[in-house]
Amino acid sequence: MDQLDQTVGLVRDVVGPELLGMYLHGSAVLSGLAPASDLDVLAVTRRSLDEWKRQALVEGLLEISGLTPTVRPVELTVVVQSEVRPWRFPPVGDFLYGEWLRDQFLTGAPARPGPMPDLALALTLVLAGDHALTGPPPAELLDPVPHADLVQASVEALPDLLTDLDDDTRNVLLTLARIWTTLATGEIRTKDAAADWAIAHLPLRHHPVLEHARNLYRTCHYQDEVWSEELRARVRPLVDEVLARINRLRQQV
Repeated sequence: MDQLDQTVGLVRDVVGPELLGMYLHGSAVLSGLAPASDLDVLAVTRRSLDEWKRQALVEGLLEISGLTPTVRPVELTVVVQSEVRPWRFPPVGDFLYGEWLRDQFLTGAPARPGPMPDLALALTLVLAGDHALTGPPPAELLDPVPHADLVQASVEALPDLLTDLDDDTRNVLLTLARIWTTLATGEIRTKDAAADWAIAHLPLRHHPVLEHARNLYRTCHYQDEVWSEELRARVRPLVDEVLARINRLRQQV
């Protein structure tokens, strides 16, 4: 049984009849998985999870998910349908598991409901991908997200995103490119496709850094990633350029 089947089985077993649908989204649906891509899954439920169900999901996902060449990271988001339909911003997420939260979960910290602006992006990708793992097509359970809310969610994510620039350079640069692309075109593209668009709209001096981040995304796992000192020195000027472009577009919305 592969990780996706394991994840679907875990959620079905834990949530039971309160589960309305599960949907694959992200790069797995848009363009195919890159070496370090997450398996992005959204589950829609009738009611909020109780503490036992939260803990059972965490314990199961700690076993299923990983960061090795043979085990992919699983990102599972659970939303209560009534919290996102009718749509309002910021949306409330009921549960979130990602590998960046592993240490937190290992210490026993709970996965609590709360505002989750990034759901604007996730729900848009779910609707665009239209890939049901169980349940009806996503459009039967979810409302579309207005472009203005996608913009707001993207901008609100920037401060936290930039704190990871030194430790997660590839992902931060590609996410910035995707935010810029989404604001400029209204389309949500995969990270490497967003990098292609951004490179075409950037001065030549910034191309090598973003091309390197894009190529890392397409060809290697995070632990195999290498940045030369020359490229590192060019990272911050690229970030400043893209942030300036994002801010100009933000003012137009």
